[in-house]
Amino acid sequence: MRGPQLVSEHALATRGNFVAIATNIALIGPGAVGTTVAALLHKAGHSLLLCGRTPREGLELRPDGADPILVPGPVHADPAEVSGPVEVVILAVKATQNDAAHDWLARLCDENTVVCVLQNGVEQVEQVQPHCPSSTVVPGTVWFAAETQPEGWVRLRGDALLVLPTGPAAESLAALLGDAGCRVTCDPDFTTVVWRKLVLNALAGFMALTGRRSGMFRRDDIAELSRRYVAECLAVARAEGANLPDDLIEELVGGFRAAPEDMTTSILSDREAHRPLEWDLRNGVIIRKARPHGLATPISDVVVPLLAAGSDGPG
Repeated sequence: MRGPQLVSEHALATRGNFVAIATNIALIGPGAVGTTVAALLHKAGHSLLLCGRTPREGLELRPDGADPILVPGPVHADPAEVSGPVEVVILAVKATQNDAAHDWLARLCDENTVVCVLQNGVEQVEQVQPHCPSSTVVPGTVWFAAETQPEGWVRLRGDALLVLPTGPAAESLAALLGDAGCRVTCDPDFTTVVWRKLVLNALAGFMALTGRRSGMFRRDDIAELSRRYVAECLAVARAEGANLPDDLIEELVGGFRAAPEDMTTSILSDREAHRPLEWDLRNGVIIRKARPHGLATPISDVVVPLLAAGSDGPG
């Protein structure tokens, strides 16, 4: 294995530099995002401990225009089967599954573990830190399209782009993942980064409501509704400290309209598979964050109850 050693914020501050020796890496959540990161790390020569809900022989990533990458297993399904702690945990479960990942985190983490959280939303640290209170938690945003296929392998469209905050642990993670073939940026204005991604994800929730892929945004009526919704989300993001420009409205809506008609999103995939939806952290959070600022959210007030009912019922 190769790459920088990843240790706690305290240890990094104490040592003052990176140590180029082997790391112990665990992946929790071998879905589309987790499989992508695991496959690139494996291709770069790293050995990974794979942890998930269902035992599997291994993982397979098929990047568009490149050879498939097979990651040997097994995928462990019982935390009692593995030993810890490890130096790096890649947490790639949905935020709705954080509680279910508690036993994994308790087994794998200690004060020297860096947990890289690759989840949607703007509350990654607040949601994950209670499950690994002594570890360094680094939030990350995912900017690539990866889709799990019915046969179990994952399709990757384009490069695996990740954005992390600045700081010793984040920059060490960036070196590790960048060496493995991810395109990683550490952005000092991470608040703006996560809110930009949240607004994108909030708009993608329309696909879960309609049961349609991105081709639906080519309808003029949907595009106009989308512009109004993004403007509503943008006002909340700015109130929370994000530096997002007005032209983001047309950029996001235009991006969905120009995307391949069959491009999907994780919340639609979850709806199609009858799994719980991340409706609160992708859409409900807009209402929650708007209220203290006295901002009206008329479109969210309709969208969020419909997504919640589609996810949680009853009926």
